Amino acid sequence: MTRHHPESLSLMDYSAGNLSEPYALCIRLHLDECSLCRSRVDSLDSLGAVMMEQQPKVSVSESMFDSILAKIDSLPSPQPAAKPVPRASVLQKLLGDDINNLPWKRQLGDVSVLDITEKFPGQNEQVVLQKLVSGGKAPAHTHRGTETTIVLQGAFTDQNGVFNQWDFVVLTDQDEHKPVAVGCEDCITLSVLSAPVKLTGTFTRMLNPFIS
Repeated sequence: MTRHHPESLSLMDYSAGNLSEPYALCIRLHLDECSLCRSRVDSLDSLGAVMMEQQPKVSVSESMFDSILAKIDSLPSPQPAAKPVPRASVLQKLLGDDINNLPWKRQLGDVSVLDITEKFPGQNEQVVLQKLVSGGKAPAHTHRGTETTIVLQGAFTDQNGVFNQWDFVVLTDQDEHKPVAVGCEDCITLSVLSAPVKLTGTFTRMLNPFIS
């Protein structure tokens, strides 16, 4: 069960087509497994269509934005939907293989990575798959920019809580954390970074010049 969701503004940007391909992919992966957010985006799509028909050049004021969100929140709970296409097929279309069979590269300790930025030509963000072995700990770090992450497999925990499969999280330079993989399987995430991470451990911080 997903407990961590994209913010409403991010869903609006997704509905309007205003996100870059990597960010849109993260939200798409979450939507395919989260009926709540899927229902919200469907409502946004419908409201957007009505606005386009009635007022082609309308500008959304802050009060109208709040009104739209209020209408979405007041909608009845979504009815059970047909099971979406299995996630593996979506990832395999992008990666060409199952996420557990990729050519992972050991980075630090329990962490392995695979940079897939080249699959998004023309984009400014770095797109990285990260694997933390079951029970493993990632080095303490913060962020030089924004890091948007979705959990593809397994789960991890940090000071912000437990993040399970398909959970969505956005971290900034105000966040410092040390993720730990929980459960019986490796934790695999997809992250979109606007800037490299910054290691904060006593010894690992000396490696920062090599990951910038």
